[in-house]
Amino acid sequence: MAFTLEDLPIRDDLRGQSPYGAPQKHVRVALNVNENTHPVPQDVVDDILTSMRTALATINRYPDREFVTLRQALAGYLNAGLEAQQHLGVEQLWAANGSNEVIQQILQAFGGPGRSVLGFPPTYSMHSILASGTGTAWIAEERDAEFQIAPETVVAAIRRHSPDIVFLCGPNNPTGTPLSLETIAAAYDATDGIVMVDEAYAEFMPRERPSAITLLGGRERLLVSRTMSKAFAFAGARVGYLAAHPAVIDALRLVRLPYHLSALTQAAAVAALRHAPAMLQMVDEIIVQRDRMVDELRAMGYHPYETWSNFVLFGGVADPRAAFEELLEHDVIVRDLGIPGHLRVSAGTADETSAFLDALRAITARAEVGSGTGIGRLGA
Repeated sequence: MAFTLEDLPIRDDLRGQSPYGAPQKHVRVALNVNENTHPVPQDVVDDILTSMRTALATINRYPDREFVTLRQALAGYLNAGLEAQQHLGVEQLWAANGSNEVIQQILQAFGGPGRSVLGFPPTYSMHSILASGTGTAWIAEERDAEFQIAPETVVAAIRRHSPDIVFLCGPNNPTGTPLSLETIAAAYDATDGIVMVDEAYAEFMPRERPSAITLLGGRERLLVSRTMSKAFAFAGARVGYLAAHPAVIDALRLVRLPYHLSALTQAAAVAALRHAPAMLQMVDEIIVQRDRMVDELRAMGYHPYETWSNFVLFGGVADPRAAFEELLEHDVIVRDLGIPGHLRVSAGTADETSAFLDALRAITARAEVGSGTGIGRLGA
């Protein structure tokens, strides 16, 4: 008999768990994992390569353990969008290999056995997976209508459970729905624990809407996580970061691995941040395609949810798995999240968006003719 995972003496709380992972299929149009599908501009690529060549000259040495230059670059980037009185110091910035590692470090420092974290599914699935991996109890509470979270909803949940950590995601993944500053402030006031806001998609919010970073002043237990994967088209580089009180950064130092950010990662990220305005021009293009998808999905009879991210969750899909497979036949991959009646699609380039919409329109029309059940009855 074959030796399997179940035959190993793994922790009891990990038995039966599934690893994170969206389907990895080679298709012409990949819109399933919320990547920025725009290529990095060539002049930015050239600058990154120059910076990495410089770093390679001393690759025999350990990297800067405190990655000061990168933290300075991140502070400069964030401060460019903040009021002067809200400016962040370098001592308030932290970074790691993707926001996943940042979140893992938060759980290692403030969670663990005997402690709990409160979340509001559907939300980023790595939140609960990382909680499990650190022995932190995951408490799931329900959202309001249209996947929103009102201040009174988060306060009631905190009072019911008294969690050590509260995870909020704004804009939320996988729904794209906004998270109000009022909800964040209410959560903070209702707990003596840590409140972490996952802002992986912050750059796709309306420009006039302030980030949770603006709430940091006077809130020492509030943490705001960001990533370079989305807006900066840097998913392959794995750079996430955090803004918080300096004492929080000190806590993360206690659990981080030595020299956890390679010299090459640091060099690449600093170079990319030098080109922030050019990189963020892609965001405006993505928002155009996202809003186009919302309009056209609604016109097809689906129910797209309000989204401040680079993707759209839409309902009205009779058989999401069948729709997913039919789109694959058109060389387009989206995400079936297991939410009944729903699929999620990332906003890509204009051509990629057109390919998805054309394929979905053809599938929808075929379903209508075949079943007579109306728009949105895919797989019927």
